[in-house]
Amino acid sequence: MRTFLATFFCLAMMQGAAQAADSIALKHGAHRAGRRTDVHMQRWREHALGQFIHWGVYAIPGGQWNGKYYPGAAEWIRSWSEMPKKDYDNLYKQFNPTDFDAQRWARQAKDMGVKYMIFTTKHHDGFCLWPSRYTSYTVASTPYRKDVVRQIVDAYSAEGIDVHLYFSIIDWNHKGYRSAPPQTPKEVVAYEEFKTFTANQLVELLTNYPTIKGLWFDGSWDKAWVEQAAWVDSLGMKLRAMSSGLIIGSRFRADEYGKRHYDSNGNLIDDYDQTWERDIPENISVLRGNDWDCVMTIPENQWGYHSDWRGYVKTSADLIEMLVRCVAMDGNFVVNFGPDGRGNIRPEEAAIAREVGEWMRDNGQALYGAAHADLKQQGWGYFTQKEGKIYATVFNRPVNNLLSVEFPRGASLPVEAYFLVDGKPVEIINAGRNKRNGRLYKFAIPPGYTASKPFVIVIEMQQNVPSGEDYHQAKT
Repeated sequence: MRTFLATFFCLAMMQGAAQAADSIALKHGAHRAGRRTDVHMQRWREHALGQFIHWGVYAIPGGQWNGKYYPGAAEWIRSWSEMPKKDYDNLYKQFNPTDFDAQRWARQAKDMGVKYMIFTTKHHDGFCLWPSRYTSYTVASTPYRKDVVRQIVDAYSAEGIDVHLYFSIIDWNHKGYRSAPPQTPKEVVAYEEFKTFTANQLVELLTNYPTIKGLWFDGSWDKAWVEQAAWVDSLGMKLRAMSSGLIIGSRFRADEYGKRHYDSNGNLIDDYDQTWERDIPENISVLRGNDWDCVMTIPENQWGYHSDWRGYVKTSADLIEMLVRCVAMDGNFVVNFGPDGRGNIRPEEAAIAREVGEWMRDNGQALYGAAHADLKQQGWGYFTQKEGKIYATVFNRPVNNLLSVEFPRGASLPVEAYFLVDGKPVEIINAGRNKRNGRLYKFAIPPGYTASKPFVIVIEMQQNVPSGEDYHQAKT
């Protein structure tokens, strides 16, 4: 089953060698070639399903102000011309989410099948959901007062869910923040103060919450930050030294030539590719062997709470298909939730979490710890593999009830097949060779088999692959 990948990585190594010959010396580009191989990254790699939570004072207006609908992403409402900055900056005085229950959120996430979560400690408005020592613009200054981040970390960790903390580099509340590089001496001094403030807050988060597994950065596209490559790189190494196995995605920093995500030599910066926001790659080849995840909203583009969802809203069926597609390409899939100002996850999101969880309880084995299977994509669904098994997740059942699967030359072949949900056998039909000099098999779904949701067929593979082929391709 590894024939295709062996060829793929061989070609990738050849391409990498060619790139190395033409590469430029970088001090602040990628510090590693290829994937991380430690246990911390392997654990992240096997999660399959994650949860994102966007929550802050922007949940109070909920995408509305003075009876007017804000058409953008709710957490950006402060940037709206109809939203007076002074009014927004005083919303924290109303932040008192008396319905907030971190344990309830964590139980719901566990029931959904979530293995890791990402929580917004501070979004672009600069409001901190932990009592930071470095600003008064925090939850400690609100009527609620309690440390929200502490409650999240403790509740999710108690449920066995890994916690990653979101942190925005953009901070509209800090006087030294700017998007463009500082020009005057006064601006330079102010921006240096902002950099120190940012570093202090990140150190504070790792100090206060040492059990977290990673940092998820946002807002790092500003030219002012991009030009700080050496300083940001040094900060990243300091943070990694504080937390063994800390996972940081590709959004944190740029190289000295301003390249983000991938450095000037085309190598991934930091630990996993974060370019797939509300987007999924067409095929695994575009990922170049890198770790990656996709973060996805339920409505079209609402991360924080918006009281008025418009346009197409994804169903649990949509999200399950996206999840399986991501894992089939060696990625994780992260679903976003935007609780309201009182601390409630909206009913539509709760229903989706419940429906996804029901499916995962029956079929999660096909995803957790699974990897890409080196088989030709079929229109009826997706393949994953682990421990000598292929998992075929069927979304579009063929009219003739026959699932065609092409096994490449030299690959191991199927010896048994059955439904994951109940273990009932599935007939295997050897359809002979195909044009690619491999083997074509068909798996017969019993005509009387009914399923209202996508289902999984487990294909047990032979363990000892013959060294030679039992037939030859006709010469033409």
